[in-house]
Amino acid sequence: MEQSFGLSDRRSLIATLALLPLAACATPMGRYTVEDAVRRLLELSSQRAFARLTEPGGFYDDQLTRIVPPDLGGGQGGAVLSALLRTNAVRNQVARALNDVAVDLADNAMPIVMDAVHRMTLADAVSVLRGGPTAATDLLAREARGSVVEALLPGASRALRSDMFEMLSAALSATGGRDYMALADNLSGQIGDAIFRAIGREEAEIRRDPAATHDPVLMALLR
Repeated sequence: MEQSFGLSDRRSLIATLALLPLAACATPMGRYTVEDAVRRLLELSSQRAFARLTEPGGFYDDQLTRIVPPDLGGGQGGAVLSALLRTNAVRNQVARALNDVAVDLADNAMPIVMDAVHRMTLADAVSVLRGGPTAATDLLAREARGSVVEALLPGASRALRSDMFEMLSAALSATGGRDYMALADNLSGQIGDAIFRAIGREEAEIRRDPAATHDPVLMALLR
């Protein structure tokens, strides 16, 4: 019987994938290229990052990935919003709501990131593998950030018009939707950047201790 998976099911699957060593499905190391190793590094880094980010509080509870309310400035709506956000209680409430949106939208970004990992060209995979602690993630971000942010934008726009952000409606509707889009653009960009920072942190940790992955390919090529 065909079954459909809900949001909680998908997050459980992500978490499970992150805990499984890639060695579990590995074939002899001689069959792998350096390009394969870079992709394996990025796959594992991405799985671990999304497993963290899609947990409750996955963005807000981490200084590296926390989403902050922007200062739109300029327009009438931006000025009113900036005034509202000068109150710590309001700013904290908005920040938590924005971070909850980020957790929900991260699910939309994962398949795009993983597809980019599989499609990316690695003209000099050796230099990437031997590069800095986030060299592979930096390359991935250059190739995929635009697609990730674009995919996040519709969901961010819908979320900002929901009851969750009712307190901002008067401020943002004063400009006929212009500041809604500015805030949605800002939110999408922050989430995209946070995702790649989280992936980079996981990459750096794998590079620091490849033995912890139990992956013979990564252990051999990252030592």
